Amino acid sequence: MTPPARPDVTADAILGGRVTLRQQARGHRVGHDAVLLAALAPAGCRAMVDLGAGVGAAGLAFLARVPEATGTLVEIDPTLAALATENVADNHFGGRCRVVVADVLRLARPSGPPAPAAGMADLVLVNPPFNAAGAHQTSPHAGRARAHIGGAELLLAWVTTAYRCLAPGGVLCLIHRPEEMEAIFAALAGRFGAAELLPVHPRPEAPAVRLLVRAVKGRRTAPRLLPGLVLADAEGVPTIAAEAVVRGAGALG
Repeated sequence: MTPPARPDVTADAILGGRVTLRQQARGHRVGHDAVLLAALAPAGCRAMVDLGAGVGAAGLAFLARVPEATGTLVEIDPTLAALATENVADNHFGGRCRVVVADVLRLARPSGPPAPAAGMADLVLVNPPFNAAGAHQTSPHAGRARAHIGGAELLLAWVTTAYRCLAPGGVLCLIHRPEEMEAIFAALAGRFGAAELLPVHPRPEAPAVRLLVRAVKGRRTAPRLLPGLVLADAEGVPTIAAEAVVRGAGALG
């Protein structure tokens, strides 16, 4: 891809170059979270919705790994949605993926936007805002603040939207902070079961910094804890397992 001739936009690659992304030079930037979330998604899914898609990193990473799948990227910010649309075209996913400008919170309501339609997906990717508004310094950049500031009520709303988008037996894939495990279970209660929890550690002896959650709509099976993913060894060298996911489009869990 030819780099965009715009000083406010950069051209970057993920999955070892399998996916190229145009994104804002300042503000929220794509990191490992999107790639890890996409790697958690089952390859058998065929109709994906990416909530809060930003420039489309997680959704497009999933489509790159599963060529039979189609996707809908939902983003509230028109500027990011426009970049996501460019990224869909740049990666030749135009026939398989569309971008919808919509508020995730409104999608949870029966009177909300018509797309994506209720029950149309068998996979929903959720990378919600992480941090409680009162507990962290808010970024002066509006887009970055929107991407990072959240809380238990907001998480519940996003999970409710995912529930509405999914068909019975559909799969929710969520990435969040391990400290919010109680809020995650509360949001899943009565909606999703058979939850699989996969902690992500920066180093072998370090506490987890992310928690990946995969759950099934309508199931009541108890949750189970999967072996964690370690991103780098004690010297900071990426592990083979992490490299397989981040650069090799490998799957998790």
